[in-house]
Amino acid sequence: MLVLLFILVVALIGFGFLNSVWWVAAAVLLFGLVHYGRGGSGRRGHGDDPDYREYREYRDYRDQQDRWDRRYSRQHRSRWNRQDRRDHDHRR
Repeated sequence: MLVLLFILVVALIGFGFLNSVWWVAAAVLLFGLVHYGRGGSGRRGHGDDPDYREYREYRDYRDQQDRWDRRYSRQHRSRWNRQDRRDHDHRR
């Protein structure tokens, strides 16, 4: 399928010598191919692979957990330090 689309791009570039509108169509198609190839759903072999899907879900969960951990630690760092000082003072 990808080979046929590249052949179509080459044909549109060839027709562009007759009318420049075909060059625009080739550029749009080429942009779509490149953009689609970079996306997660456009990659061959990854979209239907259950192992990749599980890894992606794990990675998303891990990233979300890291963001929450960083946010929580920044918001409550001073309270934790006060509690640590109190605990340290009570032990003496």
